Amino acid sequence: MSSIQQELEKRILIIDGAMGTMIQRYKLAEADYRSDRFKDWPSDVKGNNDLLNITRPDIITAIHKQYLDAGADIIETNTFSSTAIAQADYGMESLAYELNLAAGKCAKAAVEEFYAENPNAKTQNPKFIAGAIGPLNKTLSLSPDVNNPGYRAVTFDEVVTAYYEQVKGLVEGGVDVLLIETIFDTLNAKAAIFAIKKYFRENPPLNGGEPLPVMISGTITDASGRTLSGQTLEAFYTSVLHAKPLSIGLNCALGAKEMRPHIEELSQIASCYVSAYPNAGLPNAMGEYDEAPEETGHYLEDWAREGWVNIVGGCCGTTPDHIRHIAQEVKGLKPRPLPEKETVLA
Repeated sequence: MSSIQQELEKRILIIDGAMGTMIQRYKLAEADYRSDRFKDWPSDVKGNNDLLNITRPDIITAIHKQYLDAGADIIETNTFSSTAIAQADYGMESLAYELNLAAGKCAKAAVEEFYAENPNAKTQNPKFIAGAIGPLNKTLSLSPDVNNPGYRAVTFDEVVTAYYEQVKGLVEGGVDVLLIETIFDTLNAKAAIFAIKKYFRENPPLNGGEPLPVMISGTITDASGRTLSGQTLEAFYTSVLHAKPLSIGLNCALGAKEMRPHIEELSQIASCYVSAYPNAGLPNAMGEYDEAPEETGHYLEDWAREGWVNIVGGCCGTTPDHIRHIAQEVKGLKPRPLPEKETVLA
């Protein structure tokens, strides 16, 4: 099967849409999240979507399959909050490794089901699993106490340890690439990068193989063009470039209309591939996303025709219909070429 690097040289790849939006369609109750295994768990677990990797893998696999059928080339594991730090909200810190392992298996099951129905896809249109590594619910750069700006709720070493456990579960679950996404605090992202490098130093791939490629995706939170922790887009890019990522991009927070100038800027400075998966517009007064799939598709088609992107898809509020329209609109359009490296003469 072709590698993701080889496919990126040939075409624009499609990454899937929102997992949470799709889970909401199932209208699950507390009992659905608990299943028999957690029926006596002392705290409420409804809303812990990552737990469904263990208690309702059928739902997670079915959602992955819908995105594959819609044209996604890359599906993200349902692991946005699968760290001990994030799972502490439910008292489920000890489940972090298992959540990631189970998520990888759900995604692999969906890919295998897709290949069974589309036998030529494995060679002609291969699918890839991205191990999703979220930003955490605690930040290393900002204090949660307005009266004590120097206070931090977590240490760098604690974040590295949590991410290391997540990476271990994702790799052993069979993912093809690691995706550090929705980054609003670059120091958290640096901890994730460190954890990934530490994992592969201690667990080198067999037969001299290469560590899994890493995708990095930040989030611009407002019209200022900065991350929540205050970095400009160029500063964010420079801060994570040492990871030698497969791609750098933006996702979440903004709709495609608002994200456009930032993707244009990133495409001009990035030495690697560029990814973009915006929300389905901005949320309305009820917190819902109204942007129609064809609108999102046209916005991303524009970026592709401008030569700005290599990977496109959707974030909050997007569905398989959005991904289907995006895939149709960018099909056949040339991917952004990597900038040529300057040769320094001796």
